[in-house]
Amino acid sequence: MLKKLRRDLKFRFGRQLRQVNYWFVARLAMVIMSLLRLLPVDSALNFADRTARLIGPRVGRHQVALDNLRKAYPEKSEDEIRAIASDMWGNMARLAAEYIFLDALFDYDPAAGKPGRIEVKGTEHFVEIAAEKQPHIVFTGHLGNFELLPVAAATFGMNITALFRPPNNPYLADYILSTRRSTMGGLLPSMAGASFALAGVLENGGNIGVLVDQKFSNGLDTTFFGRPCQSNRVLGTLARHYDCDVYPARCIRLPGNRFRLEIEDKLVLPRTADGSVDVHATTQMLNDVVERWVREDPGQWMWFHKRWEISKWRRKNRTKPAPVSNT
Repeated sequence: MLKKLRRDLKFRFGRQLRQVNYWFVARLAMVIMSLLRLLPVDSALNFADRTARLIGPRVGRHQVALDNLRKAYPEKSEDEIRAIASDMWGNMARLAAEYIFLDALFDYDPAAGKPGRIEVKGTEHFVEIAAEKQPHIVFTGHLGNFELLPVAAATFGMNITALFRPPNNPYLADYILSTRRSTMGGLLPSMAGASFALAGVLENGGNIGVLVDQKFSNGLDTTFFGRPCQSNRVLGTLARHYDCDVYPARCIRLPGNRFRLEIEDKLVLPRTADGSVDVHATTQMLNDVVERWVREDPGQWMWFHKRWEISKWRRKNRTKPAPVSNT
């Protein structure tokens, strides 16, 4: 009884301590963002980049990034690996700072002849998706400032609901969600039941946007950069059920705090013998598309993410012998 009481007290204290830590981190982040707002846009973003390149190599996730890079690029030298990791930290810092300046950064006007900070490639696909009265799926990865893609979709009049994963810090999550909702249209937090909500959007002829490059515990066995990983099956499952078109889209960070938003031709999805979408092969195809993007500019992807970590439950389960059939 006493042991259980101690365990409960320890759990409650740990939870309260975590909430206090979240609050302080959020307050610090708000102070930093307030200071950045005092600077011109370019100065603020460049300052964030320089600072992150100094601080990033000193955090624990830096070693995760280096390990992932070494395994993904065994042919690269250590200097090249560290340079990519440095670019990654700069990109992530710019992404965080750009939340403050989204309105100023997104200056794309489809009617203007001269591009500003934003240029768009594949405008015909944006127009086509917006005009068609049928469901579509648009997917992307954590590259450049991927948050600008739903802003572009809204500019073209595309009715799209974007699935996103809120930060673990609830105070930061509230701030980021309020910022996103003001510019990005429909948003759906990634949580239990999200797949049913996405299905509801497609059922009603809407469009959904999904990030597909994160680890998904107990997901489908796939590969990324030739290494085993687990991937979410939801996009392939929805594409099979609604037989809708799937488009790849990405953001490329350009010099001078500029961006290119690209939406590519719709994918020709692999099919099974009965003609339905092959969920497993489609999920692998998504990984292959994101890998192509990352290889083109590896410094714009989040290498500190534990993309290749395999669920312990799955690993343990695989060691069990296969059940013997009674038939």
